[in-house]
Amino acid sequence: MAGWNVSDIPDQSGRTAVVTGANSGLGYVTARELARKGARVVLACRGEARGHAAGDRLVAEAPGADVEFVRLDLGDLNSVREFADAYPYDRLDLLVNNAGVMALPLGRTADGFETQFGVNHLGHFALTGLLLPALLGTPGARVVTVSSMVHALANIDIDDLNSERGPYRKWIAYARSKTANLLFTHELARRLAAGGSDVVAAAAHPGYASTNLQTAGPKLEGRRGAERFMEIGNRVFAQSAEAGALPSLYAATAPDVRPDAFIGPSFAMWRGSPGKSWRTGWTLNDTAAERLWAASERLTGVTYDALTV
Repeated sequence: MAGWNVSDIPDQSGRTAVVTGANSGLGYVTARELARKGARVVLACRGEARGHAAGDRLVAEAPGADVEFVRLDLGDLNSVREFADAYPYDRLDLLVNNAGVMALPLGRTADGFETQFGVNHLGHFALTGLLLPALLGTPGARVVTVSSMVHALANIDIDDLNSERGPYRKWIAYARSKTANLLFTHELARRLAAGGSDVVAAAAHPGYASTNLQTAGPKLEGRRGAERFMEIGNRVFAQSAEAGALPSLYAATAPDVRPDAFIGPSFAMWRGSPGKSWRTGWTLNDTAAERLWAASERLTGVTYDALTV
């Protein structure tokens, strides 16, 4: 996999992809490169103005690209259901669960979930489940969920998934949501295999990539000094969003990706071409994954009835 880049993406003609958070950063690059290779891409974004602008920019950078914007707010389960109900295609070759928030002050989604857990995990859990029939009906489909190397900071607390006990620590809450992404991928891969499906569930992380995620939290808190510090870190230490999207693109398109793979930058999980990434042992714990799955079904009301376990 050394040196893998966008020129190595296989032809995507005839394939349909949904990319969440495709209006900027990693999601935008992921959507653009899939479209350049011939995929029809649905840009699933919360903000209408930014979503339409991203679509216009993408077509300008990739003339002839087949893209469309459809509104999706992962912090509102009604919006997730509306998106899935309105999905107009019979097939879905690729779902990239990319959107996310990072290290935000304590907040709640429209459904009352802690924001980072609600958006990063529960929103994508519900979306994947609601789109599952289209995925199962498409030979060779994939689900790629974007996690983070920061998951290593904390395991989930199955008894306090919504950060309702004790002091709220934003980085721990973020890490737990990213652990949840990996446990979700682990259990989804197991259930797909048990059901005899050839859908591949994999995960990816960008290493340290320069996006607006790093500055969103300090900006919300009005901490200009911290925001400026993150901006400097992005310029000095981070790799570009173009490079940060490579693991997602590899997980989405490379022929040798296996179920429950975790793909990230090859140099110290930080930067470089995509390869198999280290992950904590707790993200491979079957019992934890099953318990999180059951809790996620209960909290979202979305069940994966199409899968026989």
